[in-house]
Amino acid sequence: MTEQQRTYPQGVPSWVDIEQADVEAATAFYGAVLGWTFHDAAPSGAPSRYVIAQLDGRDAAGIGGGDTQDPAWKTYVAVEDLDGDLDRVAAAGGIVTTGPTVAGEGGTWAELIDPSGARLRLWKAKRRLGAQIVNVPGAWNFSDLHAADPATEFYVSVFGWEFSDAGFATMIRVPGYGDHLAATTEPDIRERQASVSVPPGFEDAIGWVGPAEDGEPPHWHVTFAVADRDETAALAAQHGGEVLAAEDGEWARTATIRDPQGAVFTASQFTPPE
Repeated sequence: MTEQQRTYPQGVPSWVDIEQADVEAATAFYGAVLGWTFHDAAPSGAPSRYVIAQLDGRDAAGIGGGDTQDPAWKTYVAVEDLDGDLDRVAAAGGIVTTGPTVAGEGGTWAELIDPSGARLRLWKAKRRLGAQIVNVPGAWNFSDLHAADPATEFYVSVFGWEFSDAGFATMIRVPGYGDHLAATTEPDIRERQASVSVPPGFEDAIGWVGPAEDGEPPHWHVTFAVADRDETAALAAQHGGEVLAAEDGEWARTATIRDPQGAVFTASQFTPPE
């Protein structure tokens, strides 16, 4: 039986990728640290490489050659009507910086800057539906909005997101996403989440809002799940990365890591309270 593909409704983050000057060095680092394997996805004759990172044969993230001035991880939100969403971006005070840009048979993307200054990308899928493995060690976990004054009303207007105080942080939700997951790839989502006493509405969660560090510009910050925070941090350091911080929280043990080409991400070991 063919495994059902993971799909992403309107307004749900669906993909992460990175553009770095040395694609081979990037694949060597992330392959060692997160256990990824890779295959080339750009068509013959394309101006730059684009490789798909996989875990257990399923698409996890992308690495491309490109803008060496901005090696950061990029987050993409799934949309159904890209032109309509771009109109809403402008009406809500955002700026469209790139696109729409056709990415071969995969789909079409565009980039925006929200009113706080955080960059985000939109993805209208065609052949590439988005990440096919998430929330397991080595895979994408969440993308979180880090900003001193986050543009929450902008995202409410553009995507219909809801922002909920979970006590320890602000949760970003897409109403009905849990129903979608339960009907498709995660039929046991509510039972599984109930077993660790997650906050109400967590089945609809698509990210979190966190404060920006001193001097840190607003941005969408990418977190990858890992089995062991300390082991992942050690691997990152051994392969040329830098561990910027480590924290033991109520729900996770995390390490903030800068890769050898300058991109920062978080490695998160899930440790729910007893």
